[in-house]
Amino acid sequence: MTDALRAEVAAASRRLAEAGLLVGTAGNVSARAGDLVAITATGVALGTCSPSDVTVVSLDGAVVTGTLAPTSELALHLGVYADGPSAAVVHTHAPFATAVACVLDALPVLHYQQLALGGEVRVAPYATFGSVALAGHVRAALHGRSAALLANHGSVTVGASLDAAVENALLLEWLCQLHHRASALGTPRVLTEEQQLDVIHAALARGYGTPQEI
Repeated sequence: MTDALRAEVAAASRRLAEAGLLVGTAGNVSARAGDLVAITATGVALGTCSPSDVTVVSLDGAVVTGTLAPTSELALHLGVYADGPSAAVVHTHAPFATAVACVLDALPVLHYQQLALGGEVRVAPYATFGSVALAGHVRAALHGRSAALLANHGSVTVGASLDAAVENALLLEWLCQLHHRASALGTPRVLTEEQQLDVIHAALARGYGTPQEI
């Protein structure tokens, strides 16, 4: 099981790097299976990440499998898993998400697809990377959300599966790019709470986002 999980985390890292969300060694990815977490090792070039570049740890951070030290953001990942049922965590320094996190206190809802992340995306206060303070800020910003931005740092997304966490990271970057482009044209129109509720009701009624048999 751990070999398969390590391979999945490595593949997800390469996919995110190919999409431009991970550059060099900046960022980290993890996935949980029961009481074990497979997480990218510190200092690994994520664009060429292999299963041997992924370390398996227990929920208290003890290394179970692998020869490399886990990422410096291990406390953040383990904290997220302690808070809820997330099965994967993706932390990137994606360009548009990081740019937004350098300017805004929250990413407002301009497009209804952002509701898939839980609504307005909060920006966690700045703290030094790898610190207990940063982990706490991010965990608070993620409450009720599938994504958070890290002030002057990057982004974190979570999901019920590794694929879902990756898709959420890609969606968040698209939304941040959308905000950037809209802001260049003028003051963006933000969806009201009523408009957002209407979208939720319509999505539930129509099964939006899932294949429908004819």
